[in-house]
Amino acid sequence: MSDVRLASPQGKWILLTTVLGSSMALLDSTVVNVALPRIGRDLDADLGALQWTVNAYMVTLAGLILLGGSLGDRYGRRKVFVVGVVWFAAASLLCGLAPNAGVLVAARALQGVGGALLTPGSLALIQASFHPDDRGRAVGLWSGFGGIGAAVGPFVGGWLVDGPGWRWVFLLNVPLALVCVPIAVRHVPESADGRSDHGRFDVLGAVLGALALALVTYALIEARSGSLVVAATAVAGVAAGVAFVAVEKRRPDPMMPLGIFASRQFTAVNVVTLCVYAAFGGFFFLAALQLQVVVGYSALQAGAALLPTTALMLLFSARSGALADRIGPRIPLTVGPLLCAAGMLLMLRVGPGASYVVDVVPALLVLGTGMVTLVAPLTATVLGSVDASRAGLASGINNAAARAAGLIAVAALPLVAGMGEEAYRSASAFDDAFGRAMTVCAGVLVVGAVVAFASVRSLPPGCRRPECRTYGAVLAPPLEGERARRRLS
Repeated sequence: MSDVRLASPQGKWILLTTVLGSSMALLDSTVVNVALPRIGRDLDADLGALQWTVNAYMVTLAGLILLGGSLGDRYGRRKVFVVGVVWFAAASLLCGLAPNAGVLVAARALQGVGGALLTPGSLALIQASFHPDDRGRAVGLWSGFGGIGAAVGPFVGGWLVDGPGWRWVFLLNVPLALVCVPIAVRHVPESADGRSDHGRFDVLGAVLGALALALVTYALIEARSGSLVVAATAVAGVAAGVAFVAVEKRRPDPMMPLGIFASRQFTAVNVVTLCVYAAFGGFFFLAALQLQVVVGYSALQAGAALLPTTALMLLFSARSGALADRIGPRIPLTVGPLLCAAGMLLMLRVGPGASYVVDVVPALLVLGTGMVTLVAPLTATVLGSVDASRAGLASGINNAAARAAGLIAVAALPLVAGMGEEAYRSASAFDDAFGRAMTVCAGVLVVGAVVAFASVRSLPPGCRRPECRTYGAVLAPPLEGERARRRLS
């Protein structure tokens, strides 16, 4: 176990490295939505290809993020983190050079693999490197700087799309990696789980989980064709999901131990997570298109327009967590989704000729207030619902569930809302479908609120509390690592 102090030069280098690495993945998950209309025009891609541009990344990230954390524990956290950064940068370069939509989608899937290696690795490096007295503050700084990155991401992405072009949204990751990797190799100490009782990696479980997500996503995106191939793919996706559960149930060392769901509170809060992050994923995918296709914003204007939600998260997420500590999670997890639902219904006013101040800002402020209200209590409830020794696993499962919910929403929502393959090329057609989609998202959020009110109870005294108190990402809850030092000593 390392005892690096945060104020030391090495401590500052470690913090910089982890912020740079995690920011690469965090930025990419937010800025791509802003670039979608330009990508569609330049590559002559239909709506399905744009959905895959988002979802190919999310499939591999959600399916492999738990395995990525385990690889770092076994083979060295710095080593796996560096491999993830290099992999992510190489895939980003391929995205930036993609000659067509097919290559772009494949490269995005490769990006997700890199993201699954570096995302859990950045937090693990902090917890393994810093002195216990500095660890909490280091995690707080890491999450805060990451939140700032999430806030400026859509703005920077819009500027790049309108300026040098959408390809630079991906190419920007290459110089970031060229800075990050040498610092990590020189200044970050290696750490690994020194236990001798490691089991085998659950590679089969990871593959089945990612395969189930990919097949179901394909079936939903291509369902408009109504072909036999789509029906067969849907059946295969369900079968892969059933096989995943069977494998996880029988393995002695599963990637996702099903016994953790014996906690009714943990199961309930994950159902709430599925509801709220499905709505968030669908919203941020479609809102960036609505602002550009229907309202007429440039990419930069659309990216900047969405900043209020992230800004509210950055400013008030810590205070929301403190309030939930006092009053318990049930009320915030009930009120938060209802506020988000109201914000999405207010987005029905955002159409042709909409005023940013009168129409867009009120919707985003209400939505952002709801997100502030629920995200910190949600994380606290996840951690408090299981034994402290399983907190890192519980957080990883919750994070993966949120990402899976978002990708399913991106695949299913256009279908449910009646969007055709060319809908984003017609302002009137897209506007009509967007209204239906926001109504569906609001309904899903109401379901989440009902589940929270009926199932979530107060947390036991002395339970594990989140270390990430300030957070700005909008597509997944914050990752939390193991606080127990048994694994690092």
